[in-house]
Amino acid sequence: MMMESEILEAVKKFGYLNQRIDPALDLFAEIEKLKKEKNAIILAHYYQDADIQDIADYRGDSLGLAQQAEKTTADLIVFAGVHFMAETAKLLNPNKKVVLPDLNAGCSLADSCPPEDFRKFKEAHPNHIVISYINCTAGIKALSDIICTSSNAIKIVESVPADQKIIFAPDKNLGAYIMKKTGRDMILWDGACMVHEIFSLEKIMKLKHQHPKAKVIAHPECEDPVLKQADFIGSTTALLNYTSHNPADEFIVVTESGIIHQMQLANPHKTFIPAPPENNCACNDCPHMKLNTLEKLYLCMKYEVPEVLIPEELAADALRPLKRMLEISASHGL
Repeated sequence: MMMESEILEAVKKFGYLNQRIDPALDLFAEIEKLKKEKNAIILAHYYQDADIQDIADYRGDSLGLAQQAEKTTADLIVFAGVHFMAETAKLLNPNKKVVLPDLNAGCSLADSCPPEDFRKFKEAHPNHIVISYINCTAGIKALSDIICTSSNAIKIVESVPADQKIIFAPDKNLGAYIMKKTGRDMILWDGACMVHEIFSLEKIMKLKHQHPKAKVIAHPECEDPVLKQADFIGSTTALLNYTSHNPADEFIVVTESGIIHQMQLANPHKTFIPAPPENNCACNDCPHMKLNTLEKLYLCMKYEVPEVLIPEELAADALRPLKRMLEISASHGL
């Protein structure tokens, strides 16, 4: 039997506690108890497993989660998402403890833009301001002038004077979509999300043929040929709202399948079909998001590890463009 001190050391070393949990333990009840004991809040992205979404205090997309993180009065922030999201919460709450159920829950898009490489890219394009998608590391945020999310990206770009040159990073697909919507010419970093790039255009076309009345809804991180098949393009929150407000009974959902849980809860009488990827999987899940489990969430809250920490100087530089985003969003009622 491991002593608690040994368990804590294991947690610190491996990022989360890899121990057997009594299957009879009611994790939902235990997590609720820990929330009260520790004055904790659970923030969960829409791409998390259904159980985690159900136990969360707030579910949302990147913009909504950042806004909730900024105004929380909790002492402990448990972020059920990926690492850059927990970093964002820490940037907005430097004096609060922020923990992530699995420290290995990264992001292919964030990984596609190493800070040192991006610094050189930025230096090669002087007189440009940098607008970075929130799906990036604190290191990239620190090299940026304004952060955006898929919910507010168009408004953020439009807030910049028309004669100001812009670098957009790290998602080239979102950047291309924004360019098309705003008419702005931006220099794009060559990064992409593995989840949204893997959708099969051919399989989506077959689904449209099989479900002729279904509306195709897609996230702007998808490639342009896929977006051209969509009846509606928007952030995860916008997609969720669209399915509630549109009278259609069927929707082909071209984004990470975790959002379908909320769509189904809000519209139990409607049918949601996950768009298939190029591989043989029936749906498209983010492997990083799905590293978080209810068991890891419970252990993370119990032992308050692994904690997300950011060096003070880096945090100060990364916070400025993030705050700028929140200011612009608030001024536009987003």
